[in-house]
Amino acid sequence: MFVAVACDFASDDHRKSGQDLLGQYGFKKVLKDAFESTALSETALGRLKRDLDRITDSYDSIRLYQYPVEGTLAITVLKEKKWRRLIVKA
Repeated sequence: MFVAVACDFASDDHRKSGQDLLGQYGFKKVLKDAFESTALSETALGRLKRDLDRITDSYDSIRLYQYPVEGTLAITVLKEKKWRRLIVKA
C-alpha cells in the first residue's frame, strides 16, 4: 500500500523522534515534514500509528494518506491525540 505522511510537530524533539520512527518503518523523506512509503502493510501501519501516538502530544498533528483502502483513498488524522479516518469516495 502507498502511504504518505504529513507531520506538524509542536517541538523539535517530537520532529526528531517522528523522523527517526518513520525511517525505521522504511519511509523516505520527500519534504521537510512529509514522508512516503510504497511497501507498508496494514499490520505495519497499525503498529506505526501506535508508535506515533506514543511520541506525540496534543499539540502535534499527523495526516496519513493511504491508497488503496477499500479500493479508494483514505485519510487518517491524528489531532489532539485522537485518530480519525476519512474514506474518500468518487
